[in-house]
Amino acid sequence: MTLPSWSEALSHILSLALAYALALPVGWDREQDERSAGIRTFPLVAIASCGFVLVGIAILGRSNPAQARLLEGLITGVGFIGGGAILKHGGKASGTATAASLWATGALGAAVGYGLYDIAVVLSLTTFLTLRCSRPLKRASHEQGEEPQARVASAAPHGPATTDRADHR
Repeated sequence: MTLPSWSEALSHILSLALAYALALPVGWDREQDERSAGIRTFPLVAIASCGFVLVGIAILGRSNPAQARLLEGLITGVGFIGGGAILKHGGKASGTATAASLWATGALGAAVGYGLYDIAVVLSLTTFLTLRCSRPLKRASHEQGEEPQARVASAAPHGPATTDRADHR
């Protein structure tokens, strides 16, 4: 076993740090919404994915066809982690955006590991902006869908009639 040169080791450290840094905004966003995965999980998924790719390159070489199996394993493994974020409540599923964000963060880490920094930056920005900027649209669609139900009054046993969830937003 040979040790990497200082420049190679520094390159690995910088790649891992970049994967971590690019995943932080996504993790922060999920943490702000108090999701099951947040500020710790997302950067860890990114650096682990990056680390697996860096190890694969060091062992197999950059152009070895076995790199495809490494990516398949990453896709499956990160998908499994994301699957843990999805919960079913009655007829509705929640956590799908967190799961998809975890998947994108795994791809981000792999992109950094392969030196595809442009792809990693686009994945980070797109994921963060989608989560951040789509909130008003999501709220509006839920309010529109719940409008008839929210207006239904129910008699409270000890007081005036109250409405469903509309007053609690």
